Amino acid sequence: MTGSANTRDFGIVTACYWAFTLTDGALRMLVLLHLHALGYTPLQLALLFVGYEVFGVVTNLVGGWMGARFGLKPLLFTGLALQVVALGVLTGPEAWITVPLVVGAQALSGIAKDLVKTSSKSWIKHVVASNESGRLMRWVALLTGSKNALKGVGFFLGGVLLSRLGFRGALLCLAAIVAVALILSILPRAVGKSPGRVPFRGMFSSDARINWLSAARIFLFGSRDAWFVVALPVFLATDLAWSHAFVGTFLAAWVIGYGLIQASSPRWAGGGTGPPPDAVRCLRWTASCALPLFGMVAALVLDLHPGATLVVGLAAFAVVFATASTVHSYLIVAYAEGDKVSLRVGFYYMANALGRLAGTLISGAMYQWAGGGRDGLVACIGTAAVLIVVSTFACVPIVRAERA
Repeated sequence: MTGSANTRDFGIVTACYWAFTLTDGALRMLVLLHLHALGYTPLQLALLFVGYEVFGVVTNLVGGWMGARFGLKPLLFTGLALQVVALGVLTGPEAWITVPLVVGAQALSGIAKDLVKTSSKSWIKHVVASNESGRLMRWVALLTGSKNALKGVGFFLGGVLLSRLGFRGALLCLAAIVAVALILSILPRAVGKSPGRVPFRGMFSSDARINWLSAARIFLFGSRDAWFVVALPVFLATDLAWSHAFVGTFLAAWVIGYGLIQASSPRWAGGGTGPPPDAVRCLRWTASCALPLFGMVAALVLDLHPGATLVVGLAAFAVVFATASTVHSYLIVAYAEGDKVSLRVGFYYMANALGRLAGTLISGAMYQWAGGGRDGLVACIGTAAVLIVVSTFACVPIVRAERA
């Protein structure tokens, strides 16, 4: 396939990924706002998404194998199709909108998300030449950053559609967007299918760099969600008395900023004008994520203004965490073998989903165990800082393996 055809196909794949991400963020906001109006507490709302993360662990593992066995195009198509179904099952009468139905729809959406993500991120390896590592870093950063920025935009979109079209109308609008992407996903040529037999045990790599990078990813994303998913929004809404609309807007703005930082990170993390990042930079950026966390813990313990502490701390955390996440994402694609890229990416994002699941559970349990309020938030952020330290230690063997 020519370079121009590769680039064109990847443009189509990226557009499909963007459309999916936009609807994924909007769906989450729709469910949160609609069920909150029905009387659900913030903690109950957060727990509704556990299935989304649980199925992410399994889907990434199986999805990576499916990509190598059948190719990336069927993976992308299947993910988009499942998202249409997930949106469709929620468009029934109000009496149908029960907790099991919402949990099931979110689980289906989680499966869809990870199939689309594994396909899209693996596709980059088939577009960028093996000797263009700087370009690979820039494309990974752009895809990852734009995805998170659009997810934040999706939060806003979900709120707007709910207010203008109602719950059912908003869902139908989102389903139409994904349906267009589903049609577009037919156009790219088939790539990614391994020429030989792909046993399921092939999911597990013998490359120490990939295994340790995946372990580091578990604790990296566990650290973020250990305070960001439940503890932070509940604290902002209860102790700081922020309105739910303001909490949602604030967190959406943070996600958008986080995505923009990711897209720009090659300028200072490597891959922009200089060499791409290596394992040493991965270790350094991972370790730096602990600094704003420890800083917020100290400020809250010293009884400094909690609102100002969290705004400043979140801004600093966004810069270092977004950069560390992008460097991790680049390295897994760079380390993956060409014909096994979906296997490696799938395994890696299985670790990512496992970390998110653990972080979500820790966030709710730790916040409640510590009594909520300032004490609960300090406990969650402190736990997050400890998880970052563990993630940093997991990066040490990657440095050794890279130098070997």
